[in-house]
Amino acid sequence: MDTPLGTITIQKYDQALLTIAGVIDSVAQTGGPTLFTVVDGSGTLTVKGFDGPGVRAYPDIEEGDAIRATVKIKEFQDMLEGEIMKVAKLEGAAAEALKKTIEAAERKRAEVTPVPFLVKNALLEKLKPSFIKAATEVRLAVIRNRPIIVRHHNDADGYSAGFAMERAIIPLIIQQHGGGKAPWEYFTRSPSAAPFYEIEDSIKDTSNSLRSVAKFSNKMPLVLIVDTGSGEESLLGIKQGAIHGEDFIVVDHHFFEHDVTTPEVMVHINPFVVGEDGAKYSAGMLCTELARFINPKVSLDYVPAMSGLADRIDNPEVIETYIKIAEKKGYTLAFLHDLAALIDFVSTKLRFMEAREYIEVVFGEPIEKQKALVALMAPYIRKLENRGLEIARSAVKREKIGGKTLQLLFIEETFTRGAYPKPGKVNGMMHDEAQTKDNISNLISIGVLADVMTIRATEESGFSVHDLITYLTKHVPAAFVEGGGHKHAGAIKFVPSQREAVLKAIRVFLSK
Repeated sequence: MDTPLGTITIQKYDQALLTIAGVIDSVAQTGGPTLFTVVDGSGTLTVKGFDGPGVRAYPDIEEGDAIRATVKIKEFQDMLEGEIMKVAKLEGAAAEALKKTIEAAERKRAEVTPVPFLVKNALLEKLKPSFIKAATEVRLAVIRNRPIIVRHHNDADGYSAGFAMERAIIPLIIQQHGGGKAPWEYFTRSPSAAPFYEIEDSIKDTSNSLRSVAKFSNKMPLVLIVDTGSGEESLLGIKQGAIHGEDFIVVDHHFFEHDVTTPEVMVHINPFVVGEDGAKYSAGMLCTELARFINPKVSLDYVPAMSGLADRIDNPEVIETYIKIAEKKGYTLAFLHDLAALIDFVSTKLRFMEAREYIEVVFGEPIEKQKALVALMAPYIRKLENRGLEIARSAVKREKIGGKTLQLLFIEETFTRGAYPKPGKVNGMMHDEAQTKDNISNLISIGVLADVMTIRATEESGFSVHDLITYLTKHVPAAFVEGGGHKHAGAIKFVPSQREAVLKAIRVFLSK
């Protein structure tokens, strides 16, 4: 009787001779033995064949072949592997039958048992089928030894979303492959500076994956784009990756004019897809709920509250519920604000680094170090924020346009390069202060850089970032304006030489 690979344990089978049947998932030649990765729907086992140093063993056995083998189970570097005693390639009906059995077993293992959402909310219920589909595809990728790449925006909400995916997926990879280096050979999490999946990031992800395919017989990855990815700006990067065999899942909450993403990806989770407002949920909230579908054992109960506060989500009832959940875990409201500030600060220093071990500490692994880090860094970060606010106060310019107040802060003329807070944050701080201290309610605040503007607006202003982009595209075509975000908070990019023309057009837009 063939032994299921998923049942093989050191305690039970170390040094035992077993007969296994499965499909060759990958073949890798080392300077010593040839390594064959075998799957059977219940698990994965690496088996070694040796015909001499660097000599390809069993050259007739290739990736995708169905085999039956007798192997001796051994422990090597904290993982189990098999030494091939005898192997035979299955042909014809026997091979096809085994492959169909394995595929059915894999899909069965990947099935999701839906868990209750952390909060009761109609929006989440609308997204539930997409959560189930996305979770199933992620679990299937792990079972099929397919690498997973998580791309997230480089801010507190993006890190929350990316970390939620990491904490859900890594235990599944360990369960599939054992410990050692396996989790990080099959999983990568990387921040992106742009609020979309840039073609530069896409090409980097693809080239690294193709290298792994050539060197280690890896599969092309499943790419999860979180806290970004729904806009047209991400389409080129997604299509580029798809040409090379990558698949994509997008989890986002930003507005899009036209849904060009859904037809190009496996799953597209965004409140706007189901006719709801993405400003009501942060990416960290959505990804925490998705993480629990992927892996019900994951515990990230404070993350949705923190990410929602960081991203200033306007959904009081839901936010309050998430905060109560966090408080039960010992996270006070003040601590959540300080933690969000720490992540925002750290993101500016790490930039494009993965820094997984440091991020684990920031997110509470272990919690004692997280508390110590927040206690140390929060006063320093608040001092920087107060300093930035003082500098901004001396430089901000206000003008009345009709009944609206336009507040302009020229970032590069005011702050040194690389200063904290970031342009978007300092613009937001000035926007809040104008409302609370100066009682300006009909307000549009813009942080101006050479080729970028960050925008915040009040509800009373009737302003829309998306309407502005449409207007600028029509009236200042030479600026080649791009951008996105939420209705009252977003950013635009443009050709630097057209900055004054863009500002002039914004004034006209606000006067209408």
